[in-house]
Amino acid sequence: METQPRSRRKFNAEALGSLLTFSLLETLCRHDLFAAEIRPDAIRWLAEVDELGHDLKGQEIDQVAWQEKVEELLPQLDMPSLLQLIDFDRLTANVKFAERGERSLRFRFPQVKGVPTKLSFGKQIFALRKGRSVVPHGHNNMATAFLILKGDLRGRHYDRVRDEPEHLIIKPTIDRKFVPGECSTVSDYKDNVHWFQAIREPAFIFNLHVLDVRPGSKLRTGRVYVDPEGEAIAGGLTRARRIGFREANQMYG
Repeated sequence: METQPRSRRKFNAEALGSLLTFSLLETLCRHDLFAAEIRPDAIRWLAEVDELGHDLKGQEIDQVAWQEKVEELLPQLDMPSLLQLIDFDRLTANVKFAERGERSLRFRFPQVKGVPTKLSFGKQIFALRKGRSVVPHGHNNMATAFLILKGDLRGRHYDRVRDEPEHLIIKPTIDRKFVPGECSTVSDYKDNVHWFQAIREPAFIFNLHVLDVRPGSKLRTGRVYVDPEGEAIAGGLTRARRIGFREANQMYG
């Protein structure tokens, strides 16, 4: 009486095992093919970006110099090669956009010769619907860069002039359209607050961030959300109220 159910269970288990094995082999083969297609100039570009991050963390260059060098370097890799490097088509094939704000997509670079195994920076792709935003925020102890991959966005930056207990005093520095291939950067000392809104759907941003770039800082590393449409004060400045992520996302996401 037990023979048939056991045989069926054994068959199902073997069939499932075969499917999993095939799926794994298919994934590994696809990964090998993908890695083999990565162009040498893309690998060199990535290594240079990584080196700049190490230079910054090691205090060999200052934050503003890092911004200048990264803004010069990032656009040098042609867009098709960059999209291939991050496997963009696979990464975004079934993306589920957030109702408000951005959707963060995590990925890994292919493990091929020349690609750093331990990067100096974190990375992600932001995916946005038309009209949605990477909400306004400043940064503590961070240097970051945005590189537009797809879509048009309105990008706004502000210098962080000084801190108050409940506010940041900010001054607008950039307000323009950003298109694929263009980038902008942030540091503790220049253009610290930014806000990017998708003009055309879908929009995708490559974000890289180097953390703990200001040794001895007493500020907690991370984002500082603000309302940039605050009180206008003398000198073209704005007193921007500090807010939490939830409020920022509700107001501007």
